[in-house]
Amino acid sequence: MTGVGIDAVEIRTGKLKLDLAETFAPAKGEEPGKYTKGLGLHASSFPDEFEDIVTMGANAAHQLMERKGLEPADIGRIDVATESAFDNSKPVSTYIAGCLEQVFDGDFHHANKGERKFACIAGTQSLDDAYNWIRAGRNRGRSALVVCTDTALYARGDPGEATQGAGAVAMLISEDPDLVELSTEQGYGSADETDFLKPNQQFPSVDGKRSVQVYLARMREAVEDFESVAGTIHPDDFELLPFHTPFPGMVRKAAALAYRHMIRDTEIEETLAEDIGRQPRPEAFDTEEAYLDAMGEYTDQLVETEQYTEWYDRAVDPTLDISREVGNWYTGSVHVARVSGLKHALEAGLDLTGKRLGVASYGSGAQAEVHAETVQPGWEAEIAQLDIEEQMADRYELSFEEYERVHDIHNHDKETEADPLTTPEGEFVFDGWGRMGERKYRYVE
Repeated sequence: MTGVGIDAVEIRTGKLKLDLAETFAPAKGEEPGKYTKGLGLHASSFPDEFEDIVTMGANAAHQLMERKGLEPADIGRIDVATESAFDNSKPVSTYIAGCLEQVFDGDFHHANKGERKFACIAGTQSLDDAYNWIRAGRNRGRSALVVCTDTALYARGDPGEATQGAGAVAMLISEDPDLVELSTEQGYGSADETDFLKPNQQFPSVDGKRSVQVYLARMREAVEDFESVAGTIHPDDFELLPFHTPFPGMVRKAAALAYRHMIRDTEIEETLAEDIGRQPRPEAFDTEEAYLDAMGEYTDQLVETEQYTEWYDRAVDPTLDISREVGNWYTGSVHVARVSGLKHALEAGLDLTGKRLGVASYGSGAQAEVHAETVQPGWEAEIAQLDIEEQMADRYELSFEEYERVHDIHNHDKETEADPLTTPEGEFVFDGWGRMGERKYRYVE
């Protein structure tokens, strides 16, 4: 059977930038290193007055379709993943389809449309839905459009405020893809958790310490489940490991545990044993607490080894380049990580064709998914056409006072008016309210 996967991708970042070290930290009376070193973040992207999850998603999808020479008739389904939706009935996909119909001949009347919600993992779930739809033979030769779009805002003063971000990732899912082919095997880790949630509210309620614990626990379960169907994994199996990235500091923790798991009972563990000993085994301890303490000490030593550092610098760190400059995009974050890693490989002249990626997605509430992807021969041409560097460079840099106004503009509980800080050109913009309270959009030449 022909492989199915991601044929093309486009990214759209919010048009405003908040520098965490130069602007946010001084206003908060904090040291810049708290953000740049601790969280691993340098800047966040924000939407201008005329931007929101629809405009960012529609602009990414428009750019993708135009570049690939597609028409609405080529698309059989549109799935939008978001945890920033503003309507409990009408899906964001219908708004995005309406925007695209303003600029393309034809319409999406025969495309299946939906909206996925499971915190940040919804983007990967939408990817899975599109994959299954095509593999089931229901696509009639058409492709699926998956859009991950979020405005990830926190309440002012919330500990998560520095991790904010806004942007969209649009992906074309097709047979015989040009970018990556998805594996049949998947692994899941899921449990009923309350680490991060929004019960009828815009800004999240977060138990930060619990959220880190749940993230790591569900990831471990997903890896174990993946191995039950795909076989034991080894650090050399994957050229890149894109993780869900709420902030790069979280990925550092997840990567350490993943590496520790993968080297267990391997030649790498035996080699490292000469310097740091073998990994603790639970049967050697009287209590679980003693075992966990020993594992923590082992992990602290492990991440200082040359073997770990070389692996992390090759497989994980390149996937964080974009996230460091744009913040958390919720449903889009793991897909930004994939693009970041591939972009780094292209710029470094690495040939990844036929190599595998290990993709680790996560959504609070909580669920993790692990699957593999095989890089396809057309990946270099696809990644070379992205303009994310230009978008990031062209962002308007906010003062702290401007940031406060922008935050208020996008706060659903406030009615704040302000002039846009940038001038729209060749893009969809928010254009006011309709007769039933719906949001209206138009294309600006």
